[in-house]
Amino acid sequence: MKSKILITLGLFFGVIAVAVGGYGFYLYKSVTDTAQEIHEPIERVTEKREVEVDVEQSEPISFLIAGVDSRGDDHEGRSDTIIVMTVNPDDRSVKMLSIPRDTRTEIEGRGLDKINHAYAFGGVELTMDTVEHFLDIPIDHYVSVNMEGFKGLIDALGGVQVENDFAFSQNGHRFEEGTLFLSGDEALAYSRMRYEDPRGDFGRNDRQRQIVEAVIQEGAQISSITRAGSILEEVGKSVRTDLDLDAMWKIQDKYRDARHHVEQMEISGVGTRINGIYYLEVPDEEVSRVSNELRVHLGLEVDESVTVAE
Repeated sequence: MKSKILITLGLFFGVIAVAVGGYGFYLYKSVTDTAQEIHEPIERVTEKREVEVDVEQSEPISFLIAGVDSRGDDHEGRSDTIIVMTVNPDDRSVKMLSIPRDTRTEIEGRGLDKINHAYAFGGVELTMDTVEHFLDIPIDHYVSVNMEGFKGLIDALGGVQVENDFAFSQNGHRFEEGTLFLSGDEALAYSRMRYEDPRGDFGRNDRQRQIVEAVIQEGAQISSITRAGSILEEVGKSVRTDLDLDAMWKIQDKYRDARHHVEQMEISGVGTRINGIYYLEVPDEEVSRVSNELRVHLGLEVDESVTVAE
């Protein structure tokens, strides 16, 4: 499936607002109320930047997207989906890196552990710090998604379309190979399967990323606008971010053209067991390769001894 995602929730809100200007004050108030509901600022300063990104000047920016596998509407649990998204408006491109949840890395105050445990130990702030330390890049903003609550948003959109590589069953649902149109419950089951996938967590990461992207794409379609009220209500239940509405509008205005070129990245490692617990060990050279590719995209200095993908 050709990926043309909108840049974070700012574009999601922006497209809705432009497409249904006739809704007037009602729509504006709904968007404003939802933006306030999902806004959860954090007191955090990245050590990987000397100065904060200047959105007005369209400087390259990074986001952490955390898919939290929790029950109900809360956002507590483990971040079973960790996606780093960098946006470079100069070359109109986006890079998205999925970090496997079992990746073994240093977590401040906890030592070496699985990267997805950072969310359980210290929420989104510790997750951002851990990802920064692991990849040696700044993480400027975050978006967390309650994957269980995401079902309601998908149903409010009328379902999402994905491309499935092979047939499998999960949680009582059968998913055939090819183009599928999924309800909320089906999408959650689709995104959670890993045991029938020869790629394990790597395959599940791809499916989870598919669902997140499909939701944002579907939310931008004119056919979804008549359900704007219910869509915004479900966004309020499922999504949290440190971006306020003003920041979302600025990102929508300055970074939207980058959606036309989205590159999916992967990081590879070797599975191992330590004291009976499974981890993914990522070699230093692989971390450096991925780090440098992202640093180039963010306009930062790189280790010239490491080959960077064009």
